[in-house]
Order: sequence, then C-alpha cells, then structure tokens
Amino acid sequence: MSVTNLAEKIAETNVEAHSFSYVETIYYKVVHWIPGRFRIQIPLLAEDEEYATQLQYVLDNLDFVTEVKVNPAARSLIINYDSESTAVAIATIEDKLFSAIQRAFVVEIPAGWSSSKDEKKAENEIDFMERLGFPIAGLAMSVAAMAGVPIPPLLIGATIILGAIPVYQRAWEAIEKERQLTIDFLDGLALTLHTAQGHFFAPAFMLGLVEGGEAIRDMTARGSERASLDLLGCLNKTAFVIRDGQVVEIPTPEVVPGDRVIVYPGDQIPVDGAVLEGTGIIDQCKLTGESVPVTRREGEEVFASTLLVDGTLTILAERTGNNTRAGVIVNLMQAAPVHDTRVENYAAQVANQFVVPTLLIGTGVGLASGNLNRAIALLTLDFGTGIRVSVPTTILSALTYAARNGVLIRSGRAIEILATIDTIVCDKTGTLTIGHAGVNDIDVMDARFTKNEVLCYAATAEQGLTHPIAEAIVHESRDRQIALKETEEWEYKVGLGAVAKIDGMQIIVGSPRFMKQENIDLEEYDIRYPDAKSGGQSLVYVAGDGKLLGVIRYSDPPRPESKEVIAQLKRMGISLYMLTGDVTRVAEAIARNLGMDANNVVSEAFPEKKVEVVKELHDSGRTVAFCGDGINDSAALAYADVSISFAGATDIARETADVVLMEDDLRGLVMAIKVAKQAMEVIWQNTIIVAAPNLGALVAGIFWALDPLLAVVINNGSAILAELNGLRPLIGPGGVTPLEHRLQADELAEKEQWIKERAQKPELGDSQAIKEPKIITEVAIVSSELKAEVQNTLMNDNGNEERESESQNVNGTNGSCANDNGQASESSEQLEFATETASLH
Repeated sequence: MSVTNLAEKIAETNVEAHSFSYVETIYYKVVHWIPGRFRIQIPLLAEDEEYATQLQYVLDNLDFVTEVKVNPAARSLIINYDSESTAVAIATIEDKLFSAIQRAFVVEIPAGWSSSKDEKKAENEIDFMERLGFPIAGLAMSVAAMAGVPIPPLLIGATIILGAIPVYQRAWEAIEKERQLTIDFLDGLALTLHTAQGHFFAPAFMLGLVEGGEAIRDMTARGSERASLDLLGCLNKTAFVIRDGQVVEIPTPEVVPGDRVIVYPGDQIPVDGAVLEGTGIIDQCKLTGESVPVTRREGEEVFASTLLVDGTLTILAERTGNNTRAGVIVNLMQAAPVHDTRVENYAAQVANQFVVPTLLIGTGVGLASGNLNRAIALLTLDFGTGIRVSVPTTILSALTYAARNGVLIRSGRAIEILATIDTIVCDKTGTLTIGHAGVNDIDVMDARFTKNEVLCYAATAEQGLTHPIAEAIVHESRDRQIALKETEEWEYKVGLGAVAKIDGMQIIVGSPRFMKQENIDLEEYDIRYPDAKSGGQSLVYVAGDGKLLGVIRYSDPPRPESKEVIAQLKRMGISLYMLTGDVTRVAEAIARNLGMDANNVVSEAFPEKKVEVVKELHDSGRTVAFCGDGINDSAALAYADVSISFAGATDIARETADVVLMEDDLRGLVMAIKVAKQAMEVIWQNTIIVAAPNLGALVAGIFWALDPLLAVVINNGSAILAELNGLRPLIGPGGVTPLEHRLQADELAEKEQWIKERAQKPELGDSQAIKEPKIITEVAIVSSELKAEVQNTLMNDNGNEERESESQNVNGTNGSCANDNGQASESSEQLEFATETASLH
C-alpha cells in the first residue's frame, strides 16, 4: 500500500479509543513523527505544572527513550528514542509512550529525583544553605541562649566566626591585591569586637544581613546576566534541514547560511533568517522581552533562541551560532566592560577614602564615650558598597534591554556618554538616506561607447566596495545583465573614488573633485547637460585615459524614518549636523527635506574634514556622537565621544563604533539614547538611596547613640534596595517602538539567491547551487488497527520508485516544502493531522 492510499484510508477511519482506569483522562495528538522522534501535543502541559514534571519522570525511566523535552508553553512533548528500533518494534514503543502519558498523572515522584534540566539549573543557582548556613545557625543559637537554653558560649562564638570567614577573605584580598582597606575590613572588625564582648545576637544578626545581602546581590546580578547569556543554551541539539533534496536531522552547529531549516511546533528556532514558507506563532520573550507571542509569515525575519509555539516554518538560514542576534548578545554581555563608568569609579574612590576616616571616627567616639557599641555601629556604615554592586547590574540590564531590541551598546562608558549627548553628527549617504541609491540615467560623452559600456566600466571599477553608490552602480549593471570585465590594477581613494586598469585603459570613477584632481575636463558636460545638476540627484563621473566617457545620474532618497528621528532628537534638545562628500546642492536638498538647519550642513567633506568638524564641536564643549557607516567615516567615528554605526556598515566602521544599530533602523539611535538616559537616572537614584540613609546614620552615630543592629539594617538594606532598583532598565524606558523588518517577495528571493551563492564552496569543486528539495514522506503513528499497514508501508516505501514519483510530482507543483512537516501532498497532510487519539474512561 502506498503512503497516499494509507493516508486516504486513515482519513476514513475512526480514531481508536483507548481505555484507561486512571482518575484523569489525558488528551493528546501526535503532530509529527520520524524514525527516532515523536512530537506530541498535550493541552494539559500548559495547565498543570505538576503533571509536566511527572511526565518527565515517567519518560526518563523508559529504557528506549534517549531524550525528553517537555515544553509547557507550547503544550509540546518531544521524545527521542533509539533510532535503531525496527518497524516491528515501533508498535511496542507507541503503546509504552501513550500509556506513559496516561500513567504519569497518578505517578508519585521519589524524593530527591531531578531531571538533567533541573540539575543544570541547580548548578547556576545560589547555594543559600552553603552561604548562610553558619550565619543562620549562629543566629538561632544566640536566640536560644537568650531564651535560656544552655548552649556553650564558645560554640556560639565559633559558629559566628566561621560564618564570617567570607567577610575576612574579602577584606584580606583587598589588602593583598589592592593595598587598601575596604568596607569588608570594617564589617569584619565590628563582628569580631562584638563577638568578643560575648553579645552574640547583634553580631549574628549583622552577619546574617551582610551575607544575605551578598547572596541577594549575586542572585540579582546572575538574574540579569542569565537574561542575556541563556539564549543559545536553550537551542535544540539537532535541527531539520533540507540537504541534497531531502529533509535530514543534523547537529545544530552544522547548520550553515543558505540552508533551508524546518522548525516544528515546540522547537526553538536555531538560526536567524527569513521565513520562506508557513505561518507560525513565535514566543520571543527570551530574546526581546515581549510578553505576547507574535505571528510571523513568509518574508518576515525570525531569530535564533525564540520558540515556535504553533505552526511549522521553513526558514532560510542567514546567520548561525555566534553570528545570530542571540549569539552577538551573548558575546557582547560576556565582553562588555560594565564597571567602567565614572559614577562607579568615583563612588569606589570616595568609599575607599572614607574607610580610614570612619575607622578613626569610630575609634574616637568609642574612646570618648566609653561605649564600644557606638564605635561598632559606626564601623558598619558606608555608601560605596551599594553603588559598586548596583551600578554593574543597572548597566548590564540596560545593555540587555537594548540588545534584545536590536541595539548593541558595547560598554557602560558608552551608556554614560550617550545619556549626556547634546550634538549628533551624521553622515548622509547610508545613514540619513536609505543607502540604496538608484541609477536614474547615464549621459554618454564619448561617441565610441554606449550607455551600457560606460556603466560596465564604472561597475567593474566599483565592484567589491560596500559604499551605497558603488553597490547601486553594480546592481544596475546586473539588472541590465551586463557582464563585468577583468581588472588588471585597482585602487580605492577614500572620499574620491576608484581607479582601475580595464581593457588597457585607466578608468577613473568618482566625484567631480576627483576628476579635477586628475585633470579631467568637465566643462563640455556642463554645457551639454545644463539640467544635470538641478534637483536632488547626484552625479558619478566615469573617465578613461584622461577623457570623460560619461556621467551616471543617481539619487539616494532619505530613509523613511529619518525625518521622524530628527524631529524626536530635536525635541530632546540635541543639535544635529550632516556631513557628506556630496555637492552642496544635493546636501541642502536632503537637509530641507528632513527639516535640518542648512547652517549645520557640511558638503564635499573628505574624511579629514569630517574629523575636523567633530573635533571642533568637541573642543567647543559639546558632547558629540558621530553616526556613519562607511570606510570614509571610520576616522570621524574614532574621534567622537561616542560612535554609532549600522550592522550593515563596513567592518572598520562597525568595529570602531560604540553603538551598533543591528536592525539598520535609525530609530535605534533614539532608543539607545533613551535607554542610556534611563540607566543613568537609575544610577543616580541608587546613589541617593544608598548615600542618604548611611550619611544620616553616620551623623546620628557621632552625636547620639546608634544601635549596631540598626546600623546594619540601614547599610545593607539600602544596598539591597539599590540592587533591586538596578534591574528596572530590563523593562525599558517606555515610548520605544519595536524595530521590525519584513522582506518583500522579490527581496526574499534575491536574499535567498545571494546566500546560496555565498554558501557555495569552490575550493571543494562544488559550484552547483542548492538543489530544490525532494520530500521525504513522514508518517504519524495512529490507532492500532492500522499499525500493521503503517509498518509495511514504512518498510516497503523506503527508497522505492513509487515514493520518488510522488515526491517529483510534489516538487513539480510547489518547488519546495509546502506543508508543516515537509510533506506537500494533501494525502500526507491528512495522514499527519488526522491522528488525534482520544483516551477515554
């Protein structure tokens, strides 16, 4: 029996009911199956967390199961089993799996059991028992002693001192490595003196708060780190891709750009790419923080680490592994210097300078009053600790929020400067304009050449450059199907153009300034085409052997968001300047269109001129940001207080930049500034939260008696409050529009072709494009009365001509995977989705 016939029979067959004697009936549906792997939807998973754990336990104990993934959010259960199992054994496997789904509801999990996922999670958690065991024991014994329980004082004192060992260790490390006394020295001294007095409750309580505060700080810091670092770790070990025309399962690290990746419900998307086929509901919370799942259709972008809740997608892989947005975020978070802000450095310096004076004041007050408790209380106060622990958390939270929303900020220092920006200098081409210039016309000045030949010489000289104008010229030549020539010599002159030797001629392509520098006469062109320099179009001159061959007219319209962004920045009190190598006429036309001040436009600006403008503005007392994307912007980027570039910029511009707009959307600039301002507001709030109560308590302790317990509560309580407040930037500043991009059908096809070409490997002798996929038919196991026919079909269908013929018919109709599970025929779709098995009492 063929798969098609089998599917038709299933569609006409009532699903068999299985009876179980358990208290609850668990409904499920097999949504996908291939040898070695089941994917089952169970609605109860989303409603009953305890059942999800029970099911994990039951399935973990099945000898043939190799891996179990329970995803309550997607109501999905993925089971990998021994793929060497024969078709005859599949029936037994099915019975055991489906029985386990029912049986799990009443299973009691033994004490001490934990899944591998729980064990991995436990490794990343703070061990509160280990850190707080001695402090809690000391506090309990001191309370018991106060209640009259006969506990040896030596035992209580020893327990407190053992619990204080971490405090002593931190104090000694600061003395040994940094050659300075820190707040830990004061805490250790206060604990020791109080314990030596025989008053155990106060030092035990103080120790509990100090170490409890340290544990909470570590926990919140780890929480903000996990928000960004736990992105790639959630990916499946394997991914389904179309290779050599077949759907195969391979290790996720082996997926390469250009692959067609099939993602099923309940799986994490393993790559960044564009949807080729299908519609899916995606949970992007882990990456973007969005609480509501989003719908993605053909042409829209999807990202690694996000969860496909429903639907099946075929995705064109564009970036994999560490090159995905999630990977870039992880690398950024690992490398970002979050401790390099002036606020934190200043707080650390002041706090350290206050240790010795506090020690002297405490000693003086103790000697003058004869009250050691007053001295101990003063020794526990400081304001540097709270700032030192809350600033990194605040910075990391801000970096994480920005990165999730398509803006990579490389350091805390960049955030601090962004918050104070009052001037932004922008390059025009590719920054304020879309950067995809279009050729309008070609004027020929030498009768020996046609328009296409002039374009061919220009494109040959400009190919390989990432400048938008060069890309426009090369793109136009491709649209006209012009074959480019070979270059014998080539040189790029920054800010001017390119020089190449082609067909024995020295071809020069570039600006009028470049032409005049090379003594190329342009007067005849100005006479013949007087209208060429009117309006907003620009000109690229093409010369050969010292004579003007022709002129290419092009225009580069503003980005759709540029006018809105400039208006927002003006409302924020930021001055804007535009620098461009283009002529004054074009520059002023763009500036008027965008609502910029004509006095802040600098045209015909070489790289050195851009640097000069940036330095002049900086020297005048302004805090300057420069936003650019080309090689000729890299010097200005380096001289600015903070530099901003795009993900699609040249390598040198992107690497020089402090801020990278990953969505190539200028609205990311406004987002970055708002995120930075919020982060700095939180840091200054935390400074007040920590400093005010501690300074107040210090003054009160000098003139009046201050209980040591109250001093501990003030110091550690304010530090913990500041640390928790430091997580607020994870929510975002508000008023920020999410950045999204959708590819049109022609753009999607063009991108797929480009990735395919890039994915070719000539060094292996393989220059063929990726083949259109042939479909491997996948079968879902259904009710038992059809098991034999399913098994026979599986065994007989493996590699026979009948299935190959069906696949070819499918490919001839659709050319690619057309349904959720890589099957493109209506019959196989019926086979896939007509398999819901209801288990009744």
